[in-house]
Amino acid sequence: MSHYHAVVWLDHAEARVFQFNQEDVEKFTVHGHKHHLHHKASSVVGSGREPADLAFYVEIGHALAGSSEILVLGPGAAKLEFIRHVHKAMPELEPKIVGVETVDHPTDGQVVAYARKYFHAKDRMRPLLQTH
Repeated sequence: MSHYHAVVWLDHAEARVFQFNQEDVEKFTVHGHKHHLHHKASSVVGSGREPADLAFYVEIGHALAGSSEILVLGPGAAKLEFIRHVHKAMPELEPKIVGVETVDHPTDGQVVAYARKYFHAKDRMRPLLQTH
């Protein structure tokens, strides 16, 4: 089943994807494939950056398929890496992403409530934007 609106909250370890309408919510969870190593401040190790987990981002994109408007949430860089991946490898998904916001570690209910409020406000603005 697909819904018009979707929200994804992600960090490097997992993504929680919710497709929803006023009455229904469908949840998908996608787990990252890489393990991040933490090093002591005094150690010298490469650039300190791991390449993006492309398979993870592809799976997130598949979970978002069928939605027409997508909100991307997350606490750190993973959400921006996902946006860059969409730009390069999933151009059909890019125009569907209507917002990217920093949100710490909310519960599932908080993610859905945040997205419903976001889309409600966005949808209320649409008639004003179309008349001007």
